[in-house]
Amino acid sequence: MQEAILKRFENPDEVRVFDKGRFEIVHIGGLTIGRASYEPGWKWSKDVAPLAGTPLCEVEHVGLVLSGHAVAAFADGRQTELTPGSLFYIPPVPHDSWVVGDEPYVSLHFVGATHYAK
Repeated sequence: MQEAILKRFENPDEVRVFDKGRFEIVHIGGLTIGRASYEPGWKWSKDVAPLAGTPLCEVEHVGLVLSGHAVAAFADGRQTELTPGSLFYIPPVPHDSWVVGDEPYVSLHFVGATHYAK
């Protein structure tokens, strides 16, 4: 008989730390789920790019914004606003992202967590 499994992001399986942010990872039920927490002033191209080794993020994302406000910006000039309650899909094409305003940004990532910030 299989047991139910409960996990919390307060005790993640892995944590990836970078300037002005962190990405906590939990493996559960065959899924890898990430929680992104970014401080005001965080920007992917400045704070994560040195770890990832690429100037822009190329990871596919499906997620849910829990709090704060961010923008995802694509090389062709398109921008997508990420606000609380928004479910988002960001395709695996080069994009940047940054926190807007003075409130921390938090989102859950259901796709892309395995490869994010690596």
